[in-house]
Amino acid sequence: MAAKSDYTYATGRRKESSARVYLKPAAEEGGSAVVNGKVLEEYFPLATTQMVINQPFSVTEKEGQFDLKISVSGGGKSGQAGAVRHGIARALEKQDPELRAELKKAGLLTRDSRAVERKKPGRHKARKKPQFSKR
Repeated sequence: MAAKSDYTYATGRRKESSARVYLKPAAEEGGSAVVNGKVLEEYFPLATTQMVINQPFSVTEKEGQFDLKISVSGGGKSGQAGAVRHGIARALEKQDPELRAELKKAGLLTRDSRAVERKKPGRHKARKKPQFSKR
């Protein structure tokens, strides 16, 4: 593995998930992605989550040009995929500031702040009320 200084670092967050993304130019054609010590396709087997993660590369037309080392924790797979996407977009912007306009227009640099609403007292869930009984 290359020294840490060769990598561009960025953090991405979504729901309860947090991703640390290390990005560097690919050593060989096609690039590689390692998530928590596993190959990307092994950690995120669903095609939809892989598409979400690769979105910053497809928007900037930089597919296969980078090696990724990603550490992600918290939340579920969907939230983790969103956090990785956010981290990749921020790392790409850090590495090449001219990509900012494309990434910003696609909405990839904005942190998606939506999270689960808290449960309130007297309710079954956040908004579900107890069943009404007339008698």
